[in-house]
Amino acid sequence: MSASLAPECNEVKERYDTCFLKWYSEKYLRGTGTDNNECADLFKNYQKCLTVALKERGIDKLLDEAREDSKESDATYLGRKSRSRKTTSSPSSEPPSAQQSAWRQASACTTRGNSDSMHPLSVLSLGIFVAGYITARWDLVTRLYELAIFAWNYGVVTRAAKGFALLTFVFLLVFIPVERLATRESNLNDGLMRIFWPTDIQRSDLPGVVVGWRNSSLDVFVVAILDDVDVSTLQYLDRRNGHQLTKQQAGHVEFALKAGTLFRNSPHPVNSIYERCGHGAMHVLGLTNPSDAVVLDPSLFVATTPANAKAPRITCARALSIQIILYDRPRPSRMQYISLNPISLALGNKEAPGLPPTEHMAEEEKHELKKKEQKRKLVEKLKQHTIVKRSPSPKERALPKIVNQINWSWELEQLLQKNISRIGTRPKRTLSVSERVVEQATTMRNFVWDLFILYLLPLIQWGFVYMLMGHRAVAEFLLQILEFRLKDNYLALKDISATAQQVEIRLQQFCYWPMQYTTLRQRKNDWESVTTSHPDYIRFYNSLWLVANDVIIGIALGSYIIDNAEWVANAISELLSKYTVQALQRSISWLMGWPAGLKLNSELAMFLGDLFLWVIDYWSNCIVTLQPVLPHIIWFIGFSSFAGASMPIAMFSDLLSALTVHIYSFYLASARIYHWQLTILISLFHLFRGKKHNVLRNRIDSCDYDLDQLLVGTILFTLLFFLLPTVVVFYLNFAIARMVIISLKAVFDTLLSCLNHFPLFALMLRVKDPRRLPGGIRFELRDTHDYRLNNTSNEPPTSVIYLKSIPLTFRAMFHQYFQMGNRIRKHYLSPQVLLCLLTGRFVPPLNRKNLYSLQYSMLPARRAGIRQMWDAITTVQPSRKPVPFAMNGRRARRRRQDEPQIIIHPRLLIRVPKTFSAGPRIPPRNLRPQTRRLGDGVRVPVPEAEEQAVACRHAGLLGAQRDGLGAVEGGEDVGDGGEGGQAWPREGGCRGGGAGPVGWGGAGGRGGVGGEGGWEEEVYEGEFLGVLDGFAG
Repeated sequence: MSASLAPECNEVKERYDTCFLKWYSEKYLRGTGTDNNECADLFKNYQKCLTVALKERGIDKLLDEAREDSKESDATYLGRKSRSRKTTSSPSSEPPSAQQSAWRQASACTTRGNSDSMHPLSVLSLGIFVAGYITARWDLVTRLYELAIFAWNYGVVTRAAKGFALLTFVFLLVFIPVERLATRESNLNDGLMRIFWPTDIQRSDLPGVVVGWRNSSLDVFVVAILDDVDVSTLQYLDRRNGHQLTKQQAGHVEFALKAGTLFRNSPHPVNSIYERCGHGAMHVLGLTNPSDAVVLDPSLFVATTPANAKAPRITCARALSIQIILYDRPRPSRMQYISLNPISLALGNKEAPGLPPTEHMAEEEKHELKKKEQKRKLVEKLKQHTIVKRSPSPKERALPKIVNQINWSWELEQLLQKNISRIGTRPKRTLSVSERVVEQATTMRNFVWDLFILYLLPLIQWGFVYMLMGHRAVAEFLLQILEFRLKDNYLALKDISATAQQVEIRLQQFCYWPMQYTTLRQRKNDWESVTTSHPDYIRFYNSLWLVANDVIIGIALGSYIIDNAEWVANAISELLSKYTVQALQRSISWLMGWPAGLKLNSELAMFLGDLFLWVIDYWSNCIVTLQPVLPHIIWFIGFSSFAGASMPIAMFSDLLSALTVHIYSFYLASARIYHWQLTILISLFHLFRGKKHNVLRNRIDSCDYDLDQLLVGTILFTLLFFLLPTVVVFYLNFAIARMVIISLKAVFDTLLSCLNHFPLFALMLRVKDPRRLPGGIRFELRDTHDYRLNNTSNEPPTSVIYLKSIPLTFRAMFHQYFQMGNRIRKHYLSPQVLLCLLTGRFVPPLNRKNLYSLQYSMLPARRAGIRQMWDAITTVQPSRKPVPFAMNGRRARRRRQDEPQIIIHPRLLIRVPKTFSAGPRIPPRNLRPQTRRLGDGVRVPVPEAEEQAVACRHAGLLGAQRDGLGAVEGGEDVGDGGEGGQAWPREGGCRGGGAGPVGWGGAGGRGGVGGEGGWEEEVYEGEFLGVLDGFAG
């Protein structure tokens, strides 16, 4: 036993160790011990003793005492300690403290442990082991020696050395240089310039500026061509001030892009365009049809766009070869777009990760999802085990970004062309008499429309909302009834009845439509080029079309059924009597004799036949009793057709199940008898072989039987074997009838799937406009012969590639129908079903969830609650207002306290302080802000001229009010603000007039044109100052 850390606790520790060893040997070695409290008390006493020692002396002192005690018993340690003292200590050195000595001991032990070599005894032990192994395996050593001599004598070693040298030589002279050359070539710039050019861009002989995205130095994307723009100042780099802009470059397109002039009056934030297109700003890419006198920057290209050419002719100083990729711009207003992945017509990602599958998911669907997840994990694991991991190139990584740029190109081009007039000088014009008359009439119309919008429309909206919520509460109550289960493993009403399933689907759609509509309404608050809501749009209108067609077909079908209810009831009664009663009676009577010459057991056949015939007679009497009620049932089914053709089909499916329940009972009874008899025969067959079936382990074991057991088994086996054919023919008769009924019900369920999920709207879009259903993209190489004939100039070689959107295939549109057919085939044509038929086990029909999972693919996994629906339809949608103008990423500065506050009247007129009257357009000369010239005609205000500048702005607002503020509501644009800044002398112009305020759903008008001068914290032209204080909608 070891000693305690504190010497005064040694006695208590020894007593505790003795008690513990005694208790352990009695309990675990002998198995006679019980719990002992004495050892627990001794351990507590020992713990208290150590606690007292630690409080009195501390842990450091206890450790030092323990080390001093261990030194006396360690002779090796004392010897090393004495030698180290002789070499390191001196007579005059002071004795070290306890902590220093402990630290030195630890350092010395660590140093010696790292520096000393292996112990001689360890080396000797290792040598003895090697010698012993060689002695024990001497025959192996001898064979290795003989093999080495044989290889040396026959030149094996020489040939191996020569082969290794040859491979080394080939590797050094071939593979390494090739690898170095490939690395060098991949790092070099090949000089290929890629230009994405829209095919539907306007073509003219006028000079223009090409605007677009610059993905890299030699990879550009063309968005628009701005014609009739002054391009004489394209060399906008000032050699003196670097990238600072001067007065001569004020009208330049690059400056207009940076300043945001070409993005004014945008209906939504421009930053979302930059985020999705992957760039912070658009740039000037080159010129079209320029004059020979223009000198270009090397990074810009020159394009010649003749009217009869398929593609432009492009030259660039940096490009060694050019690749023109033509693409068709999708129209966002028509909801056209391109995509790398096919559009999903089903509602994807219905199950969130970590959540259990919902009740709508069938076992087949769960199994398919699990299999897909296993394949995905396997693919990810294979990717991790690849020897060479290939990283995608920058051009490959840029493909999704280019797809977004293509989708946004049309809307961007429209916005740029709309604001192109802001770069040049805009003519000043006042309203004519006819325009003023139209303005007054429009104002009156808007006044009446405002009364309707403010007072009547809210009442209509809230009435509709309350009615919708009432229907939603009733739908939730009915859904709870249809989905109620007594226990978790029990079936609900919707799992038993096709009618209940159809009602549940319609209620689910009714609960989901408001959520879909609110989601689609939100897409109006963003750019039309955002394509995330397009699949929801197709699914929403496809479900509406299906319900509408279902109702139309149902009205026609219901009208026919109601008008001919008696005839339909008689026809159904005759069919039931002919095929479910008379046909069964004839088949059973035929089986009671010798069917097809097969001699059966007459007594058993008569017994089974009489039993089944008695049940059929009783069932026919029940059918006769129900015949007077059958026309009323048919009339009710016809009346339900007004809810859609799917309702009578579902009711006919349930009616078929109810009227053929006797066939289902016959099938169950005959299958159970056949299965029991076959199981007994198999057991008796094992008895003859001296075997038996072990039920616990599910295997066949050997067993010894007595003679009397074998005799009884032989008699029973003989009897059952000769009775088996009689049972088999009755079982096959009812099994065939059951399979026919299951096939009819499968046809009904398939019709329901078509009526509830047929991609009608998608098919219409596929025929009308395939670009609304993208299925991927494809690159087609076009003929380059036309672009290199008679090429006498130094034009680089050019190739033309056409980027084409692939429409969604019909197989992808009907993918879930193929999936449903595959499920039916796997269920009914599988070896498991065939084995069940042969062995008499019950063949269950295809689970209703497997068929209806196709219809649930259009619905969310969990429907929204009543509270969520209320929040969704009562949330006020933000009004569409033009985005405030921002210059270089900054919003227009706030109004100072000394500036007048502009108030918008309900008639959309600007009110200004009364101190500024609408007098003459030209105010007194002394109100012009004092400026000083910086050079090149640019003026900036001096600090003492701030008050005059405020008066200058008021004059501009008055000019705006006078020059056409006519606000036009109803979604049209507001009139332009006046050109108040033109009232001042041109050498020091004020701001232009403010833009007109926004109308109801319309965009704000443009700001007025200022003078050529200007004043502000930063120097800009009066053109750009014209809207800074205006009301940009």
